[in-house]
Order: sequence, then structure tokens, then C-alpha cells
Amino acid sequence: MPKDELLDKAIRRVPDFPRPGILFYDITSVLTQPEAFRHCIRRMLDIYADAHFDAVAAVESRGFLFAAPFARERGLPLVLIRKKGKLPGDVYRCAYSLEYGTAEIEVHKADVQDGASYLLVDDLIATGGTLAAARKLLAMGGGTVSDVFGVIGLPALRYEDALRPATVTTLITFDGA
Repeated sequence: MPKDELLDKAIRRVPDFPRPGILFYDITSVLTQPEAFRHCIRRMLDIYADAHFDAVAAVESRGFLFAAPFARERGLPLVLIRKKGKLPGDVYRCAYSLEYGTAEIEVHKADVQDGASYLLVDDLIATGGTLAAARKLLAMGGGTVSDVFGVIGLPALRYEDALRPATVTTLITFDGA
């Protein structure tokens, strides 16, 4: 697949962040370029034009930025998956490992509908650990995830292994981790 030139130019690369040896692909630079951001949302709408989802679920915080305009355009509910301690009320909670640490995420129990089909969205997919945990949260409430979307994918980190059997789609991939 040829590189998406617009995104490739828009994505900032930050070496040695958040620790030495990590090359961080920063999508905040995409957000400062309206045409690149518009391009991402248009591509999502095209990719999922014929797909059926009952809702869109997004991972804090950069996943929200791509999921929200997509959900709005499709007329779908948006379910927010947040870091531990950010949501009031009853939540489902899941602990997981990151590529460089551990974390916990939560979702409001009332926001997850039994039997609902979700598109799960984040900005970047590395090991797939965060998204696998998000999928577990939705499953706790009876939801299913058939598709996972990320603007950037790092397939060398084998995210598809963690997210199987969901279909994983990214707009651009990078071989380096």
C-alpha cells in the first residue's frame, strides 16, 4: 500500500519520547493542519460507508478527536473510554499493559448497550493493548467490537495479534516502533 503522502508529511516524529529508544508519532501536528484532519475524517467515512455499527467507542484522549466527528456525521452515539478515576458513577474497569508501562481504563456502565456493535477508535495502534482492554470493557456490558480504527499503525508491534478477530484498519503504517 502506498504511503498516504498528506498524513506522512503531517505527522511529527519525536525521537526518544516518552523514553530513550522510542520514536513517538505525534498526531497533534495533524490537528494543526485542517486539511490533514479533514482528510482523516473523510477517509474514515469512506472506509466505513457500508458498515453497520450501533455506536462508536473511543479511547482517551486523542481517539476522541477522530471518533467524535465520525460519529456525528454517521449519526451514531459516542462512548468515551477514559483513564481510571475520570468518570463519575458506575463503571466497568480494566487493567492492562502498555508498551512502556501499565494503566487502567473505564467506561460508564450505562453507556454500554447489551448486544450493540461498536467501531473502536484510537489515534495510534502500537501493541494493541489499550484497544484490547477497551474491547474487554465493552464486552463486560454485552457489546461487541468487529472493527478497530487507528490513524497510525505500527504493525511491527503485532497489534493484530492482540485485536483478533476484529478487523484493524489504519490510514498509515510505519515499520519502526
